[in-house]
Amino acid sequence: MESKGNLAETQNQEHTIQNIDGATALEIENARLFKKLEQKERENAVLLSLSNSIASIRNKLDLFDVIDQKLKKLFDFDDFVICLINDDQETHSAFIYNQKEDFLKTTGIAPESSKKYTLDDGMCRAIISSEKPTVFNVEEVLMWDDAPAWLEFWYNKGIKEMIGLKMVDRSGCIGFFYLYIKNANSLSNIYFDLLQGISLQISIAISNILANEKIELQLAEINQYKQKLEDEKTYLKEEIQHKYNHTEIIGQSESLKSIFHLVDAVAATDSTVLIIGETGTGKELIARALHNSSLRHNELMVKINCAAIPASLAESELFGHEKGSFTGATERRIGKFELAHNGTLFLDEIGELSLDLQVKLLRALQEKEIERIGGKGVIKTNVRIIAATNRNLLKEIEKGNFRSDLYYRLNVFPISIPPLRDRLDDIPPLTTFFIERISKKTGRQVNAISKSALNKLMLYPWPGNVRELEHLIERSILLTSGNILKEIHLPKIDRNEAINGSEEQKIKSIHENERDHILAILKHCKGKISGVGGAAEMLHIPATTLNSKIKKFKIKREHILNR
Repeated sequence: MESKGNLAETQNQEHTIQNIDGATALEIENARLFKKLEQKERENAVLLSLSNSIASIRNKLDLFDVIDQKLKKLFDFDDFVICLINDDQETHSAFIYNQKEDFLKTTGIAPESSKKYTLDDGMCRAIISSEKPTVFNVEEVLMWDDAPAWLEFWYNKGIKEMIGLKMVDRSGCIGFFYLYIKNANSLSNIYFDLLQGISLQISIAISNILANEKIELQLAEINQYKQKLEDEKTYLKEEIQHKYNHTEIIGQSESLKSIFHLVDAVAATDSTVLIIGETGTGKELIARALHNSSLRHNELMVKINCAAIPASLAESELFGHEKGSFTGATERRIGKFELAHNGTLFLDEIGELSLDLQVKLLRALQEKEIERIGGKGVIKTNVRIIAATNRNLLKEIEKGNFRSDLYYRLNVFPISIPPLRDRLDDIPPLTTFFIERISKKTGRQVNAISKSALNKLMLYPWPGNVRELEHLIERSILLTSGNILKEIHLPKIDRNEAINGSEEQKIKSIHENERDHILAILKHCKGKISGVGGAAEMLHIPATTLNSKIKKFKIKREHILNR
């Protein structure tokens, strides 16, 4: 009986122990499940917190701060890099990296962000093919035949382990999220699912950043285009309000026909033209004729008078300025070069430009790019240049007032406009044109000019050229009372002053003017009379007629060669 009692007691004890063991195991399992649940809740909390932060990301710096200030505290990593696949779909380059000072300076990822690295290496292929984070032992990867070139940089910084996660959007893999760790195995794989979820959210953030950058770029382009349209509108209003000497080039002299021939030869090209002539000869009208006959005629011809703007504002007028770049710069301004993009820029009185600005103009002509005052980058321009001057630029070069390199850059195709006193044949048609135009403008009934008055005009030296003729006709019309202009009120002038020290001190006859013009063309053509590029072609007369005139004016070979 005693044995049976002991046996029963022993069985009870074993049963109790089994119950205790079962309870302990249950408690342990419950604790494990609770811990797992807590971990899951923490992971969900992390994802929720990151999700809220990522939802507000609008630029790279925001994303950098989220990774650096939040993600780096949760996971034990030392450095990170986000790379994006380039448009070629064969290489990838850095987008964001863990070097904040360099990042803020927008310098490259260490070692070089501007470089493109191939996707065709073992690491990239492994990351792309995996749906989970991929762990790499840096030292082992460096032994691979296709180890990426940039990995050695991180190895030299003490990185032992690297975790790579692919970043995806609807189109597929868009890049990689790299975590660099100095202590191997410090990041447990239990966090890999969490990391994968985070990388997906970062992918969304990057897509938003790229979309915002594209929108900002488009808005900037729209604003720039809008500003250009506003400036064009303002400029065109000023042009409409501006009173030109006349709307057409009036004249029938042989010298003017020669100029038309030169205009026809160069107008359709983008060659730079330098128009040379005294004040009032119509340099701007020739510039407009060049533009209107060019392939750029549908775009603006923008004019800037280099003599009319203060030296302190000339650079801003030409190249523009950014807001705040100097005192008084309350807003951004587009310069004449940008305004004339794809059109023509007419630089009138180019000889008045300061030497400092000549250097910058030369660079703009050579490089076809400009910089606004206070700007941070260059602006490409496509502008056809036409310059004009009433100065002898070669003499200005000798005096040190004009750069020789700029002169030769501008003097690609020179067009010299003779003064009115050297093309007297143009005075009658110009007079008729101005009488009609000014009479209509002033309401007078003047419709003709007397022969004596016209002869008086033909004998005057015209120091102010066509512009002076127009103003004198207007003054005389206002002082006349009949229908015929009988009296021209000419100022008293010393002809020697009018022609500025010219070798010819007497009034030339029509025949003398014609001889001088033919001789000048023969010299220009180096004595060639007929054929392409010959004097007859430039004068628009048959070679036989030119030969007759050469004999008539007794022009000898030594006259042509004597320069």
